[in-house]
Amino acid sequence: MKQTVRPHSMRAWILAARPKTLPAAAVPVLLGCALALAEGGFRWIPALLCLLFALLMQIDANLINDLFDYRKGSDRKDRLGPERACAQGWISPRAMKRGIALITATACATGLCLLFYGGTELIVVGAVCVVFAFLYTAGPYPLAYHGWGDGLVIVFFGFVPVGVTYYVLCHGWTTEVTVVSLACGLVIDTLLMVNNYRDREQDAQSGKRTLVVRFGPKAGSLAYLTLGIVASGLCLTLLSGGYFAAGLLPLAYLPFHLAAWRRMVRIREGRELNLILGKTSRNILIFGILLTVGLILR
Repeated sequence: MKQTVRPHSMRAWILAARPKTLPAAAVPVLLGCALALAEGGFRWIPALLCLLFALLMQIDANLINDLFDYRKGSDRKDRLGPERACAQGWISPRAMKRGIALITATACATGLCLLFYGGTELIVVGAVCVVFAFLYTAGPYPLAYHGWGDGLVIVFFGFVPVGVTYYVLCHGWTTEVTVVSLACGLVIDTLLMVNNYRDREQDAQSGKRTLVVRFGPKAGSLAYLTLGIVASGLCLTLLSGGYFAAGLLPLAYLPFHLAAWRRMVRIREGRELNLILGKTSRNILIFGILLTVGLILR
C-alpha cells in the first residue's frame, strides 16, 4: 500500500532510516554486553556508546543504500519491498547526501568517545565500518551487487559489533565471543536472505548478482533455513565452556524460524513475502533475547 509522505518531512527521514532494521544493529551490541556482564566487565557508559554507534552506522548504511540503489535503478517505484525515500521522491538525492554526511559525522564523533574506553586501535575499526557502509552499494564495484552481501553481514553484524563491544568493556577476546559473534551474524543474515529471495527477479534485471540470483530461489530458501539452524547449533558449543543456559535457550528460536521458512516457501514470490521479512526481524530479536538471557544466567 502506497504511503502519503510530505517531501523532506520528519516522517520522510524516519522512513528513510528504516527503523524496523534497527533491532539487527542493537542485538549484536546486546550480546556483547551480555558476554561482558557474564565476565564482570560491564559498564553502562561505554555500552551505551557502542549501541549508539551501531544504530547510527545502521541508519547511515540505510541512507547510503537508499541513495545509491536509486542511482543504479535498483529501487524503482514498483519495487516489492518497503518503499524507498529517493525512489518515491520523499527526499531528493542532494538532501540525502547532506543527511548521510550528518549521520556519518555523528557516528564518527561517537566512535571517538569510545577511544577513551577501548584505545586508539578502535580508529581502524571505525574507519573500516564507515568505508564498507559506502562500499556496500557505492563505488565502481558495489559489493552487494557482486554477491558479497551475506559475508559482510556476518562480519559487520556479527564479529565487529559483538566482538568490539566486548573488547571495549573487557579489553580482550574469548572463544565464547567468537561463537556468539558467528551465531549472531548468521541469524541476522536471514534478514538479508529473505530480502534477496523476494527481490530476485528485480535484482537480476538490475544486474545485482546476489546469491539468490546466482543460485536460484530453491538455494535461497535452503540457505535461509540453514542459517538459523547452524546459528542455534553453534550455541550448543557454549556448553563446553560452562554456559549451559546460553547453549540451550537459543534452541527455542528454532520453531519460530522453521515456521517462517515454511511460510516463505509456500508464498514463494511477491509482496506477501514482506510478511516473512517482519517475522524474520521478530525472530532475530527472539534469538538475541534468548541468547542474552542465557549468557547472563550461564
